[in-house]
Amino acid sequence: MDRILIIGAGESGTRAAVALRESGFTGSLTLVGTEPHLPYERPPLSKPLDGAVQMKPICGAEALEAAGIDYRPGISASRLDADARSVALGDGQTRVYDKLLLATGARPRQLTCPGAERALDFRTYADAAAIFARAESGRQVAIIGGGLIGMELAAVLRGKGIDVSVIEMAPKPLGRAVPPRFAARLHARHEEEGVVFHLGQGLSEITDDAVVLSDGSRVPADIVVSAIGVQPDVALAEAAGLAVGNGILTDPYLRTSDPNIYASGDCAAVAQPGGGHMRFESWRNARAQAEVAARNMAGGKEAFAAIPWFWTDQYDLGLQVAGLPHPDHQSVTRQLEGGELEFYLDGGRLVAAAGLGLGNGIAKDIKLSEMLIAAGVSPDPGALADASVNLKALLKSARAA
Repeated sequence: MDRILIIGAGESGTRAAVALRESGFTGSLTLVGTEPHLPYERPPLSKPLDGAVQMKPICGAEALEAAGIDYRPGISASRLDADARSVALGDGQTRVYDKLLLATGARPRQLTCPGAERALDFRTYADAAAIFARAESGRQVAIIGGGLIGMELAAVLRGKGIDVSVIEMAPKPLGRAVPPRFAARLHARHEEEGVVFHLGQGLSEITDDAVVLSDGSRVPADIVVSAIGVQPDVALAEAAGLAVGNGILTDPYLRTSDPNIYASGDCAAVAQPGGGHMRFESWRNARAQAEVAARNMAGGKEAFAAIPWFWTDQYDLGLQVAGLPHPDHQSVTRQLEGGELEFYLDGGRLVAAAGLGLGNGIAKDIKLSEMLIAAGVSPDPGALADASVNLKALLKSARAA
């Protein structure tokens, strides 16, 4: 095996290319990306500095060249022929491979109401640059979608003195991924900062100066941003006959239904020990999957087993969630100075933890909670609730046991 091709130059694809070299792969390595820039990280897009959108490179041009990674920017993949082990590219070339990694990521879901074309997406550097270039003090912005991305953007825009309205079909924002107690606190904080919410509302139309809701009311808007989530980009894989569902289906080793093709990042739906497949949508999981896929393409056999994790910063508050909290889990809260933790037990075993606090104040506790989850411990709920009981001591005891 001396030819590896990676389609997708986001976090997962780029990290996989670097990891392949680090694992000792010395063959031909090509990284193909649709955007014209060097590979960059997406989280900083919602956090402009001095009004300018940040482009934080994952890997510089010199580092790519030094690693012998043939980076092909601004090129899409138009067709995958799994039998011939080849990919036709948008520049007219066809690349053959021995192993292929699909790191095609996800695409923004599209609005379907009249005037939907007036709404701006918020996914790429170009999207962010367009939004912040137009967003000036005195402007009115309507954000459609009260999930993590929409709420992060709302916080940044309010910090710039811009009037913000959030329109959400659900009865409350942040309902899908954030534990209810923390979602409620973030919602309240946004209202304190002046964000106006229109909840439980569908869309009727987007006009030049407003969003018309399903009840006929109008939300004035100079700029409309669509933040209704993403869907995995499976078009290339599906057309090639690979197994897909809510993502490109892989086994625990990130192999697709074709043993020479792997998938990682937002496009991958990974087989779970209890059955079914799961997509892990976060920066850290994209990176972790990239490293596992790289080692396996280079000849290893390592199952992906990372604990789901994500974070969000809104105003001066930081939220982190590790594991998969569920309403049926027993919950235990711990009050901290300037923050709060919530632990989730399933049959007595710690399976998830979440924290909300000032700045990065709860990060250490969440990291220790992750380690407790990975250790499979069944801690005393009273000890979890008692802030005087050190989580590091609990971990040490668990490891000793």
